[in-house]
Amino acid sequence: MEKVDLHSIGGQADGIFDNSGVFAAAFEKLKKAGGGTLRVGPGIWNTGPLEIFSDTTLELDEGAIIQFIPELDRYSPVFSRWEGIECHAMHPCVFSTGQRNITITGKGRFEGNGQVWWQILRDKRAAGQSEPETAIERKLAELNPDYISHPGGGGGRNTQFLRPPLIQFFNCSNIKFEDFTVTNSPFWTVHPVYCDNLIISSIHIINPYDAPNTDGIDIDSCTNVTIENCKVDVGDDGIAIKSGSGLDGIRVNRPTKNVTVRNCVVGAGHGGIVIGSETAAGIFDVTAENCLFQETDRGIRIKTRRGRGGAIENLKFRNLKMEGNLCPLAINMYYRCGASLDDGFFDIGALPIHSGTPSIKNVEISDITAVNCRASAGFIAGLPESPVENLKITNCLFTTDEQSAVSPDHSDMFLGIPSADVKSFRVLNTNNIEFKDVQVKGPAVPFIYS
Repeated sequence: MEKVDLHSIGGQADGIFDNSGVFAAAFEKLKKAGGGTLRVGPGIWNTGPLEIFSDTTLELDEGAIIQFIPELDRYSPVFSRWEGIECHAMHPCVFSTGQRNITITGKGRFEGNGQVWWQILRDKRAAGQSEPETAIERKLAELNPDYISHPGGGGGRNTQFLRPPLIQFFNCSNIKFEDFTVTNSPFWTVHPVYCDNLIISSIHIINPYDAPNTDGIDIDSCTNVTIENCKVDVGDDGIAIKSGSGLDGIRVNRPTKNVTVRNCVVGAGHGGIVIGSETAAGIFDVTAENCLFQETDRGIRIKTRRGRGGAIENLKFRNLKMEGNLCPLAINMYYRCGASLDDGFFDIGALPIHSGTPSIKNVEISDITAVNCRASAGFIAGLPESPVENLKITNCLFTTDEQSAVSPDHSDMFLGIPSADVKSFRVLNTNNIEFKDVQVKGPAVPFIYS
């Protein structure tokens, strides 16, 4: 197999030279050779977005930094999935579509220069921008003529400022990511979509806590996935499992199945191991075990709502340790982000069941230790027409910080549910729930059923 050294074919690792053409030539050379390895040596390699082809290994030496130039016009639209909807979006920093047998490995780092992208988003929000204005936004609106009807998750779809994920593999198979570090992603960080046979091992993802929509790992309508020995510190959910949003996700109908997460550490962020909120095609057979969630807002987090659709079934969470969360376990079918009370999703009474009605059943939670929970010991809210079914919680300890000024209403992001004033484990709309050897220490009333 061919082996190419980026420096030997004209690349310059001085943090100034634009290596976009050199990377493109290297990947094209490997493609023509039927595959091989591109070695990236130490130094700062400035570049625009990259595209990787089948049978390729991208090898980053320790000290190598691939740094993406934050100039918006470089990230020309590609067909993708953005917040659960198939559409055109900005070209991911590292992209592969319809390929197989790709490895990204080594002790180097990808630097997304996300600060520039986040500030642009903040400026748009501060100015109250509500529709496309720039050239690339208008181009995306033209390519996505029905974008106004697309549900949003909070990233800003209405402006069509569809920021690029840092690494996105789309409809690929036999993929391995190992050992590297990723920092300052413009949007979601590692986002495989429609992929099969994926291993993510020993990578480190770092985004600031206040960086908008910078999820760590988003597994999106994928099958046969292993995530192990990773460390994630980000500005949104840490490790998230998804399968499309609303009617578009139902149309595509590609569920996520057979995912194992083990021996990972998640710090900060909105959730440790997260299911949803894009759940339309269903999420099945997920196991998370032997992980540590330090000061994540939530530890185990399952989130969806009416209109999102999808069956969530056969989940196992075991031997997880949590410290300083807002809420260690949140199962929330009244998830509010990207919606309002006027949308009709948040009625506390039963509504008719249809294709957009989500369901959650067959969830086993065991051997969890969660200490110093600041908002509550737990929060479970099913729908009256679709209660959380067959939930078993065994051999767990939840302790609350009763001195914390954080309201129990911050247990998760919900609408429509009445407020609470105690940090108890709250349970609403469940069917066949079992607590066995579960301790809740701190609140005067351990459990509230309503």
